[in-house]
Amino acid sequence: MPDEIKNKSLPEIDPTEVEDSRTVIADEHRSFLEKVMVQGGFADPYDARDFTEVVFRVMRDLMTTETADRVESELHEEAMQTKEKALQMEVAELWKDTNPIVGLLSRVRPPWQGPGIFKIDSDRFFFRVANEGGLERGFENEDADRKRAVRAVFAATKDELSEERIQEIAGWLPENGVRELWLEA
Repeated sequence: MPDEIKNKSLPEIDPTEVEDSRTVIADEHRSFLEKVMVQGGFADPYDARDFTEVVFRVMRDLMTTETADRVESELHEEAMQTKEKALQMEVAELWKDTNPIVGLLSRVRPPWQGPGIFKIDSDRFFFRVANEGGLERGFENEDADRKRAVRAVFAATKDELSEERIQEIAGWLPENGVRELWLEA
């Protein structure tokens, strides 16, 4: 029987504690959506994609159309190398709004940050991301989970952008939370 073949002189190894080095991928070799999925704690790349689109929407709402266009022009890496058509896209496609009406309106309205304009503060930024992003509510670490997910999107995005664009985006983000999260991501 199989148990009789065991070499009794070798210690038993718990297979759940063995790390297979073939599956460990360094962050710099992960695709955009893989980074968001792993760092943000998402179950699959579809959740990471959907959440990223929401974060990008809220970010674009804060900026001028010209700034949003400059950001988009730098986001031309593949979001994920896969055979699944729903995930075959460039990061720039995630940056654009999937709703054509919202996309059009966001190009003609002023940014939500500026003199005489309704401002989005950090609390409202995170509130919108949580509500529009479908993050589950009622958990003990809800705020920490939300910030972790946003930070994952920020970190993956910054990996795709020039330092000039990173600083330009920082200037549009609300202080006391979001801007600091962007800069540390």
